[in-house]
Amino acid sequence: MGLIHIEMFATLDLVGQAPGGPDEDPEGFPFGGWQAPLLDEVSGAQVGAAYEGTDALLLGRRTYDIFAAYWPKYQEGGEDNEIAALFNRVPKYVASRGTPDLSWDGSVQLGPDLAAAVREVRDRHEHVKVVGSLDLVQTLLRERLFDRLDLWVHPIVLGVGKKVFDGGAVPTSLTLLEPPAAGGKGTVYLRYGLAEGTPATGDMSAPDRGVGRDD
Repeated sequence: MGLIHIEMFATLDLVGQAPGGPDEDPEGFPFGGWQAPLLDEVSGAQVGAAYEGTDALLLGRRTYDIFAAYWPKYQEGGEDNEIAALFNRVPKYVASRGTPDLSWDGSVQLGPDLAAAVREVRDRHEHVKVVGSLDLVQTLLRERLFDRLDLWVHPIVLGVGKKVFDGGAVPTSLTLLEPPAAGGKGTVYLRYGLAEGTPATGDMSAPDRGVGRDD
């Protein structure tokens, strides 16, 4: 069985909507492209490293449509050459109730039982990456159908927009897999793994505080 990695860019108030540009979500969101001024060499290298070993993409319909319109036409020699080659090479699994255009080479629509279909994808591949796709992410969070969460937290607050944990989250414990890393512009990279059980509780006035309980 492989691993499902959720790759998520978020603000301090955990807005994850349209970080790359206004075309990602043209329906009235006023801050499309909020990530662009905050990119630096450190965060760029982190993103590149996070995609190493990826052998499949798992995408929601909106993200898929955006990617399918852009990456197949990407011209070689640009800064995103490696990402373009990867995205164009690996299988793309699309979660949609509609009829997406699957002309992008290697694209497959998942069946109506999304949870079962995602489990099949995880069994078939080693490292499946979920990029953007906030609606799909809510389902994966609710079903605990992920193994890693890579979260880039950017030093801005928007106050509006779709949140990373927006209606899909259930009580879940995570483990920090490596020390947090900060870029020069204040973006912090956090890599978490799904842990067993639900969040523990404790008593801050107790002498043994710091030792949680889950009963």
